[in-house]
Amino acid sequence: MSVSAFSLTRFPGGISGLLQVAFLLILLLLLFKAAQLYLHRQWLLKAVQQFPHPPFHWLFGHKFPLDQELQQLLKWVEKFPRACPRWLWGSNLFVVIYDPDYMKVIMGRSDPKALRTYKFLSPWIGYGLLLLNGQTWFQHRRMLTPAFHYDILKPYVAIMADSVRVMLDKWEKLISQDSPLEVFQHVSLMTLDSIMKCAFSYQGNIQLDRKSYSYVQAIGDLNRLVFTRVRNVLHQNNTIYRLSSNGRLSDQACQIAHKHTDQVIQQRKAQLKDEGELEKAKGKRRLDFLDILLFANMENGNSFSDKDLRAEVDTFMFEGHDTTASGISWILYALAAHPKHQQRCREEVQSLLGNGASITWDQLDQMPYTTMCIKEALRLYPPVPNVSRELTKPVTFPDGRSLPKGIVVSLSIYGLHHNPKVWPSPEVFDPSRFAPDSTRHSHSFLPFSGGPRNCIGKQFAMNELKVAVALTLLRFELLPDPTRIPFPVSRLVLRSKNGIHLYLRKLQ
Repeated sequence: MSVSAFSLTRFPGGISGLLQVAFLLILLLLLFKAAQLYLHRQWLLKAVQQFPHPPFHWLFGHKFPLDQELQQLLKWVEKFPRACPRWLWGSNLFVVIYDPDYMKVIMGRSDPKALRTYKFLSPWIGYGLLLLNGQTWFQHRRMLTPAFHYDILKPYVAIMADSVRVMLDKWEKLISQDSPLEVFQHVSLMTLDSIMKCAFSYQGNIQLDRKSYSYVQAIGDLNRLVFTRVRNVLHQNNTIYRLSSNGRLSDQACQIAHKHTDQVIQQRKAQLKDEGELEKAKGKRRLDFLDILLFANMENGNSFSDKDLRAEVDTFMFEGHDTTASGISWILYALAAHPKHQQRCREEVQSLLGNGASITWDQLDQMPYTTMCIKEALRLYPPVPNVSRELTKPVTFPDGRSLPKGIVVSLSIYGLHHNPKVWPSPEVFDPSRFAPDSTRHSHSFLPFSGGPRNCIGKQFAMNELKVAVALTLLRFELLPDPTRIPFPVSRLVLRSKNGIHLYLRKLQ
């Protein structure tokens, strides 16, 4: 009894002592972390001292509205030659480059994607070609390259044309003289329909299935959510982010996206259980995208797992439709805003295709002026505004300035394409920049990135852009809505803050 009483009298003092020790440890830990952040910040300041930049707050960095990033970038492009450091907050920094010589140096190296930003994509698209690095990336890239051989791409042209015609038929029913049409959503459904049929052996019509609308909406939400998360210091931690409203919305959107891709995979697996379909697939000289993945999974599930399979499907489902949807929508707007160029393209397409009853692979190379206009629109409105790399070794640029290992470099394709030192009068729509006899720097025009990590599906995308533009111009005259001029905003894929609204007039 006396021992128990003694313990109880001593217990409060013991608790107080433990709390004091715990508080002291926490304080020491915070001081250590603060010192660590301070030293890292000093290292960063020294690392970028050769690169002038605008004033910034020591804690909040360069702050401006998210939807004004592109407009702010263009001011920096004019004021700071070649590159400019951008502070997000505290010791979070990346160096934005927008000079072709700088681009050539970085894209010629093998630096990995900057996972401190790209990692936020992993709950959605997993670790496929976009996020992988090193030998695993090389193996996946080599495995999937045959899916984009011209023998595979040739028959896709007719499939793309069918998808475009479904969209144009819908537009005929929707348009009126008095109200414009917001085209981005329709184009997204069309490109999703096209990629599903071309690369994933899908049977059905995505554009007429209302369930597909939820997938397109989910991709739009994830585009915005990932972009804003990278720029929010409070959302860097996974636990805190999951508890936030954006985190919950992100989880819901990921579930919708994964449900969609799982259905595509399971449908094709079920088809391949049929002996006839399996033999037909095996008998092909070249397999399409999904069949390559499924056969790799069946033949060697240890080196290419179900998780790897789903990641590649999620990656290409997103990249294969959303980037082309952005490209097509902005091209249509550019042509609507420049009627003389639009009419010249139309006349070229009419002389080549007549009424557009059919369009072939060979004809895609026989529309030079239309191709020039497409490229000029891609210059003004690149589908992917920027990509990032983390330097694995120091780099010295042609002008003598250098950056050390560990710095994140943001390759601003939008900044490059609007750089007045690279493109005179960069805001002017001038297709002659891409005339056959024109000359330009090898890294001045990068709508599909460049170097060994360029877009694996760039030929697929370019074909789809040409098919969509050609068939649309045969059916409609395009006019802009002067009350709703599109406002470009930077996301994973270039978007318009207020949509892309066009008046469509049916041609007789």
